[in-house]
Amino acid sequence: MNYSCSRYELKCNDCGKRFGNQPLSACPDCLAPLEVAYDLDAVRGVFTRENVAAGPPSIWRYVALLPIPDGFQPDLPVGFTPLIHAKNLGKRLGATNLYVKNDAVCFPTLSFKDRVVSVALANAQRFGFETVGCSSTGNLANSVAAQAARLGIKACILVPSDLEPAKILNTQVYGARLVRIDGNYDHVNRLCSQIADEYTWGFVNVNLRPYYAEGSKTVGYEIAEKLGWRLPDNVVVPMAGGSLIRKIRKAFQELIYLGLVEEKHVRFFGAQATGCSPISVAVKQGTDDIQPQKPNTIARSLAIGNPADGPAAAKMIRDSGGWAEDVSDVEVVAGMQELAETEGIFTETAGGVTTAVTARLYADGRISRDQITVACITGNGLKTTDALTGHYAEERAIRPRLADFGAYLEELDGTKEPELAVAGANHAN
Repeated sequence: MNYSCSRYELKCNDCGKRFGNQPLSACPDCLAPLEVAYDLDAVRGVFTRENVAAGPPSIWRYVALLPIPDGFQPDLPVGFTPLIHAKNLGKRLGATNLYVKNDAVCFPTLSFKDRVVSVALANAQRFGFETVGCSSTGNLANSVAAQAARLGIKACILVPSDLEPAKILNTQVYGARLVRIDGNYDHVNRLCSQIADEYTWGFVNVNLRPYYAEGSKTVGYEIAEKLGWRLPDNVVVPMAGGSLIRKIRKAFQELIYLGLVEEKHVRFFGAQATGCSPISVAVKQGTDDIQPQKPNTIARSLAIGNPADGPAAAKMIRDSGGWAEDVSDVEVVAGMQELAETEGIFTETAGGVTTAVTARLYADGRISRDQITVACITGNGLKTTDALTGHYAEERAIRPRLADFGAYLEELDGTKEPELAVAGANHAN
């Protein structure tokens, strides 16, 4: 059944054939992926700076350019996360205009996946699915489980068996059915495609994928709005399947077409872990041909060895004049620590990848130190605390005595604190 909507419909990337609106992810004729195409002229008078500013402080302020079914009333305050001028991190890296888009605090499950899931589940309800699911490396599982619970929809989540314990727990707590698969993400995803056909369930990243992916555009809208309706010079984005980086670019293009921002050439930089870097490798080799890899990295949320949007992402990065880089697991942990120590942002391993790659790009001179650069942090560090196991010693306990505290400080840094001495003297008097 086709669910019509005048503002948007599915369109094949290759042959251009249109399919209206239905739970379909690939063109039956040429097998190319489908994307949501909008009648931008039809929303020109609706999607304005004034109307956006009058909207709620969430992704729903951009609803005119989201594939949300008519009559749907979203009430979950997803997105509209901070864009922080990262002065301390910038100083350490020698950069003056570095910003961090912090989706580590995205509501409700602390990752950017909350954006895409909210759009996908609106369409799951439209199409009448009674059960929804996903294949996931963690964050998507959390978000689908949480939002399905709120909407009263059954959820079945499939994940690789080696997923971080915190992400497993953060899925189970919402009452979702969790199935662990003895294999990597690519194995899980193939199984989900078969399940979607056999059980007629709505899988957010399978038969609902075109709608799901559009939620990522809101990252781009927010970057532009929070920069005062300007586009940055550079954006650094972590890559798993390769969709997020492409959708941020799509958001910028739509804003330019509608006249909300001045036209500007933005360069895009992809970030991956060396243990799973098929898109990065392709960019470095100057090709769009993705050679699948077997993931071997602590950055499990990026561990997709055969990314669906990999070829398109690699081409887009190169066309923008950008670059893709990958970093070791040691650098990933260092990136997590550096962002926390400088900006007070505790990010998961994917954010460690972004931070470490951003540092590399500055060091290699690929990004000018005075250009406006936005680094995208997509998830919260509380989900991947196991990556830091063994990096911090468990300090011994001391008695609740001022003298013990002073001695302990001397033990730590070899010096007495002048303020402590004064405070102790005043207390004695």
